[in-house]
Amino acid sequence: MSMIADDQISDLVRKLQELVPEIRRRGSRRTSTSKILKEACSYINSLHREVDGLSERLSEILASMDINSAEAEYIRSLLMQP
Repeated sequence: MSMIADDQISDLVRKLQELVPEIRRRGSRRTSTSKILKEACSYINSLHREVDGLSERLSEILASMDINSAEAEYIRSLLMQP
């Protein structure tokens, strides 16, 4: 089993720090690794909730549309894109 070196962990935490908007807004202030991980988890959870909400809204919109309409077909084609 290979172990991850401390510098690799530091690099991964730095990359994670760049992805979380709340941490990025703070700029260059020093943030602990545990705080970065907690905020990253919180951010990921908020993204999951947002996706769930958007999926629900999209389902409602599609349910209210004529299933054969051009708009419904366009939405379906967007959903099928990778």
